[in-house]
Amino acid sequence: MDRPWYRSFEWSLAIACVLITLIGIVCIYSATFHDAAAATEAKKQAVYGLMGLGLMAGFAFVDYRRWQRWALPLYLVMLVLLAFILFKGNTAHGAVRWIALGPFQFQPSEPAKLIIAIVVAALLARGTYSRIQDLFVPLLVVAVPALLVLKQPDLGTTLVLLAILTAQLYFGVANLLDFAIYLVTGAVAATYVITSEKILKPFQKARLLVFLDPKLDPQGAGYSLNQSKIAVGNGGLFGKGLFHGTQTQLNFVPEHSTDFIFTVLGEELGFAGAFVLLALYAVVIVGGVRAMYAARDHFGFLLAAGLVAMIFFHILVNVGMTIGIMPITGIPLPFMSYGGSAILTDYAAIGILLNIAMQKDRLIFEQTGEPERPRIGRKPLAARALVR
Repeated sequence: MDRPWYRSFEWSLAIACVLITLIGIVCIYSATFHDAAAATEAKKQAVYGLMGLGLMAGFAFVDYRRWQRWALPLYLVMLVLLAFILFKGNTAHGAVRWIALGPFQFQPSEPAKLIIAIVVAALLARGTYSRIQDLFVPLLVVAVPALLVLKQPDLGTTLVLLAILTAQLYFGVANLLDFAIYLVTGAVAATYVITSEKILKPFQKARLLVFLDPKLDPQGAGYSLNQSKIAVGNGGLFGKGLFHGTQTQLNFVPEHSTDFIFTVLGEELGFAGAFVLLALYAVVIVGGVRAMYAARDHFGFLLAAGLVAMIFFHILVNVGMTIGIMPITGIPLPFMSYGGSAILTDYAAIGILLNIAMQKDRLIFEQTGEPERPRIGRKPLAARALVR
């Protein structure tokens, strides 16, 4: 026998994402209330949200093990799109990241995060990775698209790809020493990238320097950070009310319907509004972790780990940069920031997590023997939960 799908469905995870999207639409509407050029953003975001719901529902009923078989074709398509952008992509704000699809813009680097999570999980699930040399292929697989994204330039998305890889390696490698070597090597590479004159653009380096010293360039690279902190601080406990935030309505904070959408919430709904939003994000992260624990095979566990890392890293960096504890990198806030490619990718990731959670009972009922268990070399606490 098989349990009905709605008994295994992670309703709290799906509902939390919908509620965050609704809050985001309200904040986008407020952020663009006095901006005629952006007056349609809230309506478009509502359309993107509905499309995302459909995508989440569709992915929730696609067996996640199929993504393992489709990993190579997806990876090749991703590389083609990322390479195509460098030659034929649309430019905005000095970056080449978009492909025009009629009145809409498609950003291939957004679904690239999802594809990287699938590909790395598929690679790590195939072998034991007991030697440090075995990590060469997963590292190379991520390095190629990461360099293409960095070339756009898009440092934020590059960091997201590395965060996904790091989380999956933590659970996928056979011993802690190999993971430590990876971290040390990554730290050395990051130091080289930051100090090199050939990789990061001047504005990207300026953002990092301003993060270390906010007074370095208050009217230039530090302007967005300073205005964002003022906006969040102005909100107080309950905020100034929708459409009444001075920093928001007078457009002091740049990109406040996209990268800095949290400042709108912080100023107009205050600490109370921010607390509700972060509580909803906590529900999303907990739901994703529950999907990890529900996975009955190594691929499902690693895929869920990568997707949870992707969402968590977005939240941490975006909220952190608006209050000055993270450098400004242009990472959107999941389900909140205006943009179709980002929200569709977020909902697709949630759909996969929902399917992983639902497959737990299906695998139990379908298999006559012991189901395959995730193979985790160091057997952390999560592993013990998985084998119960």
